[in-house]
Amino acid sequence: MKVAKARLRDIGAHAGVSEATVSRVLNSKPGVAEATRLSVLTALDVLGYDRPSRLRPKSAGLVGLITPELTNPIFPAFAQMIEGSLAQNGYTPVLCTQVAGGVHEDEYVQMLLDRGVSGIIFISGMHANTNTDAKRYVDLRERGLPLVLVNGYIEGVDAPFISNDDVASMGLALEHLVSLGHREIGLAVGPDRYVPVIRKITGFRHSMQQLTGRVDVDDLIERSMFSVEGGASAAGRLLDRGATAVVCGSDLMALGAIREARKRGLNVPRDFSVVGYDDSTLIAFTDPPLTTVRQSVEAMSLAAVRALLDEIAGQPSPRAEYVFRPELVVRGSTGARRH
Repeated sequence: MKVAKARLRDIGAHAGVSEATVSRVLNSKPGVAEATRLSVLTALDVLGYDRPSRLRPKSAGLVGLITPELTNPIFPAFAQMIEGSLAQNGYTPVLCTQVAGGVHEDEYVQMLLDRGVSGIIFISGMHANTNTDAKRYVDLRERGLPLVLVNGYIEGVDAPFISNDDVASMGLALEHLVSLGHREIGLAVGPDRYVPVIRKITGFRHSMQQLTGRVDVDDLIERSMFSVEGGASAAGRLLDRGATAVVCGSDLMALGAIREARKRGLNVPRDFSVVGYDDSTLIAFTDPPLTTVRQSVEAMSLAAVRALLDEIAGQPSPRAEYVFRPELVVRGSTGARRH
């Protein structure tokens, strides 16, 4: 392999070795210590040079990653973190994105099986839907395929589950709003056939009772779609009932709630406070910057990959749901209730 002298000099300087040593590594010559070889390859990567094909790490196998649509920024965040972690461990991720009217999860699974994947990670998949038959996942486990399921839960599946603590998230959001003087607080979420939605409603009911003494909160819960339009529609109905604040099931819904408030001539947060959910990309730069519940995307993603790799290695994780506590990020979309 011929390499420009300037490039050899740069790599050598970064790795702390001679140009001759760099040349020996790049040309796979013997007589170079393993630690030195790794230093040169690291320098190659850091400086942005492509490794010769023979020096690129061999893939340990394919891993499927099935996600919902990528229009919601939280799903690309999970995908990027999981893909990066899989690649660092030598696996080649295969991203399968579901969209309305597109390829179904079961079809993606069959495509992945046909390609001999080593395992599959599901993010907010059919396992999050309470109407789903667990048999689709049971069958995969019975054939020995390692699985990890993120943000959803279904009984009877022999696999690790990774979830955000939806109940705790409602406590964090409501404690914040109640401390600001709000009592008429609405909840705008998606369809309640989904496990995370059911848990958010449970957490909302419990925290409203604990913090405000209110037991009957049915008129403060609006089920809509996980979208800007869904958030606007739900917020409109809650505003009509006198809500002074709303906790939303996603950041996109929260943006819709802000839009609806403004459409009515209200100021956020002076007249109406809004809390989102996810802390997805760019949410800190909206107008106003959104107060939101942050999912532990990095920790959850790394845990999902670790659990899958342990499954592949024949060292399965304990069969349990691993629940990660979220964090409330307070920004400019929440304020004191006006009297």
